[in-house]
Amino acid sequence: MKILQANAIEILDRITDGFFSLDENWCFTYINDEASYLLFRNRDDLIGKNVWEEFPEVVNLPFYKQYHKALAEQIPVTFDAYFPPLDTWFDVRAYPSSSGLSIFFKDITKQKKTLKQHEQHYKSLFEQNPDAVYSFDLNGNYLSVNSKTESLFGYTEEELLQLSFVPLVHEDDLAKVKQYYRNAANGITQNYEARALHKDGHVVYVNVTNIPIIVDGDIVGVYGIAKDITMEKQTEERLLRSEKLSAVGQLSASIAHEIRNPLTSLKGFLQLMKTSSADNLQDYLHIMLEEINRIETITGELLLLAKPQVHQFHFEDIKEMVDNVVILLHSQALINKVDIDVTSDELPLVNCVGAQIKQVFINLIKNAIESMPNGGKIKINLQNDCKEGVCIQVIDHGCGIPEELLPKIGLPFYTTKDKGTGLGMMTALKIIETHGGTVDILSEAGKGTTINIYIPINTLAVKNIDEA
Repeated sequence: MKILQANAIEILDRITDGFFSLDENWCFTYINDEASYLLFRNRDDLIGKNVWEEFPEVVNLPFYKQYHKALAEQIPVTFDAYFPPLDTWFDVRAYPSSSGLSIFFKDITKQKKTLKQHEQHYKSLFEQNPDAVYSFDLNGNYLSVNSKTESLFGYTEEELLQLSFVPLVHEDDLAKVKQYYRNAANGITQNYEARALHKDGHVVYVNVTNIPIIVDGDIVGVYGIAKDITMEKQTEERLLRSEKLSAVGQLSASIAHEIRNPLTSLKGFLQLMKTSSADNLQDYLHIMLEEINRIETITGELLLLAKPQVHQFHFEDIKEMVDNVVILLHSQALINKVDIDVTSDELPLVNCVGAQIKQVFINLIKNAIESMPNGGKIKINLQNDCKEGVCIQVIDHGCGIPEELLPKIGLPFYTTKDKGTGLGMMTALKIIETHGGTVDILSEAGKGTTINIYIPINTLAVKNIDEA
């Protein structure tokens, strides 16, 4: 038995934790070297002495309460506590027996200071952040907010801690914000823009980042960071309005220029007709009729762009529409000695406004015919695209378009044709865009033009051309 006791004492003297034992009267029965070192006391001076008399400062500290609890209830206790006389934090584990307590402890002051620094860093990041920073539980209820959150939304901290994020989100954005929150609560960081509601009712535009809070591998909540972008949004809107006004001004100037030319001709010929003989009237009338037709063409295409229209989308057969347009333009192609060859894959039906898509085909095929005044061949390839869409390719071998002029195609009143307006191509591009599709134009002067149109099969969020 004495050998076992000696071995146990040797082990306790070698462990890196401080250790001491107390009897049922709270007197020291053993202290190892590390405990003596940590407490700055000679163990021979402590053996047999009452712990509360030797360290009276601990009576009002957690040590006193926890030691009594362990001994009275005969349960082990573990706790951290600060000991002011030594300016030291201790990690303590106390194990009871019928004859007293065995206590292991170690100095964790360095770890506590590091943790405190981290907490202060976090607190500074939280409190001094120029953006609103807050946290939620998994149900979207506020758990903490910084002062910027209060000023951004107009609520006090006490008010916010009684709310979820739902009342602070504009009703039109609520569905998407809830989805973003669910994604963050499932572990995926989210960044998005939304409209928030200030307490007084005005709208605040915010850029939001939601970050999952992960503790021991489990997601326990969500952090939020909201940056006020109201000024940026207002600036964007002003710029957009300015750009629209500029575009309207440019378009108005172009329209005035395009219509003024034939009107000038009409005015001139009317003046000539007053003094001319009847022999010249037919020639004058012929020219005047051409000028009137030009004005009619310009106003007709402008109305197509501007007139509000309500269109219903239906699943249409693209191949059938192309065939109908080819039949429609057959006479014009024949006069210009142009052959039109159509090849097609087996195509799915496309959800679209048939009349608008047909107008696109008419504009493009007419352009191709007119680009070959000496005749030629137009190839139309209809392909089933693997990206759940249909690709329409129109190839001609006409005059082509110089590379430097390609970026201008689609601008109003820009055209390579002598009597063109450019509005037809502008309309075609806008129709495809509003159907969620794309148009790619490849051309080389003197060699011809290839136009590739991609239209998705299902257009879920399309806009009417008048709404674009």
